[in-house]
Amino acid sequence: MAGSYFGVLVSDPWLQNQFTQVELRSLKSHFLTMRRESGSLTLGDLPSKMSKLKNVGENLTEEERTAFLHDSYQNLGDEVDFELFLRVYLNLQAHATSRMGKGAKNSSAFLKSPTSTLLHTISESEKASYVGHINNYLGEDNFLKKFLPIDPSTNDLFEVAKDGVLICKLINVAVPGTIDERAINTKTVLNPWERNENHTLCLNSAKAIGCTVVNIGTQDFIEGRRHLVLGVISQIIKIQLLADLDLKKTPQLVELVGDNQDVEELMSLPPEKILLRWMNFHLKKTEYKKTVTNFSSDVKDGEAYSYLLNVLAPEHSNPSTLVVKDPLKRANLVLEHADRMGCKRYLTAKDIVEGSPNLNLAFVAHIFQHRNGLSTPEKPVSFLEISPDEAQITREESAFRFWINSLGVASYINNVFEDVRNGWVLLEALDKVSPGIVNWKIANKPPIKMPFRKVENCNQVVKIGKQLKFSLVNVAGNDIVQGNKKLILAYLWQLMRFNILQLLKYLRSYSLGKEFTDADILDWANTKVRSTGSQSCMKSFKDKSLSDGIFFLELLSAVQPRVVNWRLVTKGQTEEEKQMNATYIISIARKIGCSIFLLPEDIMEVNQKMILTLTASIMYWFFKQPMDEQRPCGSSDSENGNQLETSSNSTTYDTESESSTD
Repeated sequence: MAGSYFGVLVSDPWLQNQFTQVELRSLKSHFLTMRRESGSLTLGDLPSKMSKLKNVGENLTEEERTAFLHDSYQNLGDEVDFELFLRVYLNLQAHATSRMGKGAKNSSAFLKSPTSTLLHTISESEKASYVGHINNYLGEDNFLKKFLPIDPSTNDLFEVAKDGVLICKLINVAVPGTIDERAINTKTVLNPWERNENHTLCLNSAKAIGCTVVNIGTQDFIEGRRHLVLGVISQIIKIQLLADLDLKKTPQLVELVGDNQDVEELMSLPPEKILLRWMNFHLKKTEYKKTVTNFSSDVKDGEAYSYLLNVLAPEHSNPSTLVVKDPLKRANLVLEHADRMGCKRYLTAKDIVEGSPNLNLAFVAHIFQHRNGLSTPEKPVSFLEISPDEAQITREESAFRFWINSLGVASYINNVFEDVRNGWVLLEALDKVSPGIVNWKIANKPPIKMPFRKVENCNQVVKIGKQLKFSLVNVAGNDIVQGNKKLILAYLWQLMRFNILQLLKYLRSYSLGKEFTDADILDWANTKVRSTGSQSCMKSFKDKSLSDGIFFLELLSAVQPRVVNWRLVTKGQTEEEKQMNATYIISIARKIGCSIFLLPEDIMEVNQKMILTLTASIMYWFFKQPMDEQRPCGSSDSENGNQLETSSNSTTYDTESESSTD
């Protein structure tokens, strides 16, 4: 069986996921030409030789490229291989985008892409705050307690993070159950392979809970690149702190909805917006006349905090807080008030006065968690009661949302059903999975005030879908504008499926451009499992026998014989055993490099769409490996009974879609 051509050229899974096959071919050609002209290629040669590359050459002068590389790399005499060339290209591209001012509109208090390689300095205040958070929540962890507490005045955080365990554990604090901790390598001394597995697991899991990790790979953790590591940590902590800003978790939030406001509108808002609405809801009860619109300039003088805390905890108020004129003194009094309430600070008085958006957001979010001041609804909130069908729709919305965000589109999605209605995000996603297919000359960029402009965008979305042979009978652009949930999910499923089938088509060089079908994926999976001597068989992607997870554990063992610890696998007979297997499958799949977004329930309930993308994602990962790595290899520390491996979960980052929603 032929190996993946590009898998040999680009072995880092993260790098493979940053480019389409067309982009890789083009960049490889440029790289070979540069090296051929010079005989060898060093970092110092790149500023002049990259002038012909799109974005990098057009938007940065040679002097700017030279200065950027000088700041980013210690030795410009280092020889450049193709993977380093790709990393430099991504870094320069991000730098060029920043210089042009793109992406600012979609940024929030916690930057949407804090892992951008532009951030070469870090905030000591933020580092100290995050270290305090880690010490507090992970201080009693059985493995990490020998490394904690971390001293915030040092750079020990980045040393402790180098083996990947800390960030994996932090993800589970933010979203419990995301990672099956049985899949984390936790030996006292890890070899490079085991350390890389941990980083791969944490990056794929971070994407699966909503983090943006564009332009960061496992090597960045190993090398302890502080701005990148801190960027990931800040996003994970943000997700944890904002978790309760959801009507399903905190039904009291319904109190924020006025007489003429729609509850669904509130449910569709990103958590930062809900937090601001909550803050202003309480401020309206006071003499404070302004509206807080951000967590930076609007809170710098400390007045809003003074009034907010007086409403939430009047028993701890200090009259001096509103009398004092010096903002720094007022900020100190605000923090003393928060201390008396039992709230963690997350920031200093100086951070308030300087308007640190990340730390102010963390501070307000923690106050909300500790004391939100809202009334418990007297009656059950009926709109929060969902049927099994609605539960599946919610899971699929989450999977598609995280998948689209992981593609690196400029617009960050908080709610699929709301954010795709203007068509722009869908056009961006289409351009990512099929570069050049969108006619940007006729596209309307947000903000879009005129409804017919949104329809024009969505009409192009539907037209491209038909061009890609999606099943879109009687579907019009206006259906997307109107927020038809079923049609939006059906479109995104086909886009995801198209993506993975195209990736498989390009990877299998021996296929000679053959189009892949669902049957090809099914046959491949069964063939791989049979090659291990197992009699397990997947009859279809809705085969109910798959619910125990055994088939996928055997499949993943077949493609990577070292990663499953069969002592941890259950028989999958009870619901609890099925849950344990499904969770383990997902974590092992992410650990070897599958970028997937489904939940254990999707395996247990045999969600046909997610099962297909899971299988295809494993297949895609397998064909990205060099040929010598596609042969069976020895066992590892996992003490596998018959040397199988595991990989599963929802494949979305590596997938596109086509049709088949039966």
